[in-house]
Amino acid sequence: MQVVKHAPLPPQRPVSTRPPARCDRMGRMRWPDPFPGSAAGNRYQDKAQLTPEPHSTPASAPGRHSLVFNLIITGLCRLVLNTARRFAYPFAPEISRGLGVPITHVTAMLAVNQASGVLGLLAGPLADRFGFRTTMLAGMSLLSAGMLAAAVNTTYATVLIALFMAGLAKNVFDPAIQAYVGEHVPYRRRGLVIGLIETSWAGSTLIGVPLIGLLIATYGWQQAFPVMGLLGLIGIAAMRWGIPADRRHEKPLAGPGLLIRAWRQLAQSSAARSILILGFLISMANDGLFVIIGAWLEDRFNLSVAAIGFGTIVIGLSELCGEFLTVAIADRMGKKRAILLGLFLGTAAYAALPFLDRALGLALAGLFVLFLAVEFTIVTTFSLATEILPAQRATMMAGLLAAGGLGRMAGALTGGWLWVSGGLVAVTACAALLNTAAFIAILWGLRGRRW
Repeated sequence: MQVVKHAPLPPQRPVSTRPPARCDRMGRMRWPDPFPGSAAGNRYQDKAQLTPEPHSTPASAPGRHSLVFNLIITGLCRLVLNTARRFAYPFAPEISRGLGVPITHVTAMLAVNQASGVLGLLAGPLADRFGFRTTMLAGMSLLSAGMLAAAVNTTYATVLIALFMAGLAKNVFDPAIQAYVGEHVPYRRRGLVIGLIETSWAGSTLIGVPLIGLLIATYGWQQAFPVMGLLGLIGIAAMRWGIPADRRHEKPLAGPGLLIRAWRQLAQSSAARSILILGFLISMANDGLFVIIGAWLEDRFNLSVAAIGFGTIVIGLSELCGEFLTVAIADRMGKKRAILLGLFLGTAAYAALPFLDRALGLALAGLFVLFLAVEFTIVTTFSLATEILPAQRATMMAGLLAAGGLGRMAGALTGGWLWVSGGLVAVTACAALLNTAAFIAILWGLRGRRW
């Protein structure tokens, strides 16, 4: 019997289980997100990003509570932080009279508050190393310590320290929560989530500052400090109970080299540099006006302390609308174009404000449009910045907040001086020029790349 030998079959190529690639509008090959809801869902994916970091927890991983619940807790803590950071601005004349110092001394205190952003530069790399929950708890602890110290002995020095620590607490807390969102939420949905988180900023002027105004009008301006300190302690307890601990101790500590490498990567990115310039310029423009709003409303329209506090509700509503506008259109129209639109509207509002002080209603309408544009620009910038350096998100956000803090410090110093020397016209003219420079910086830094 003859045995017929067949030639061996060629080796079969393994069948890929990977979903097919698709081309985007720019002709680039795009693979579907292999880890929906995780950090790998970035817009620009590479091989390293397709594997979750060993120390990160995907959004779908089980935790003590859901991601939404964790964001609600941190959002309420941010509301307390933002109120502590901002309540001194509209009540600067009242604090000036209570301490027996000129208003320029109070604006100098507010500048020191913003200078805390320089120390906040350390918070980003440390949050990347030690974890986001630990860093956020440290921020709330700084807030409580400063406010309770001022409550015990309310003097110029203790109020200065309390405001400085409130600013430092925010600069420690914010990079951690924004990086937390950047790690757990895909880029295509990040504008929505960060916009919702940022409603706590609007809530500070919509809810927190008016309530502080009632407290000051009823019991005196000193009583704001023990209330804020107590709320900080409640926030610490809520975070320790509700948010699970990070598992970031597996990454070895590199000492000073950790910070040096992180900031070197930041300095080498032209997109990162342009975002930092933007943060500095728009913050300087906005705070230059914000520090004199209370004096302007009191001087031009003869408003009381409580009326000024409720007047900030207009600012809070405008900021809330700006945040919801980010949620609605920033992801759809593209974050770069949204930022340019916000800068254009803000510049126009600064230029128009001196012509609207003939009536209180017109002035408040002008402030509404202005703060809506500013908040829309800032929140959209946060969303874009989380994607510039995906491996160093907290460092990037800390750098942006530090640049913003330095800008606000410069604005607080120059705003008081411009108000005394040239009035509202000088303040708004300077702000419009700064916004124009920020517009040019974004066009230059983000050129040639679709964001």
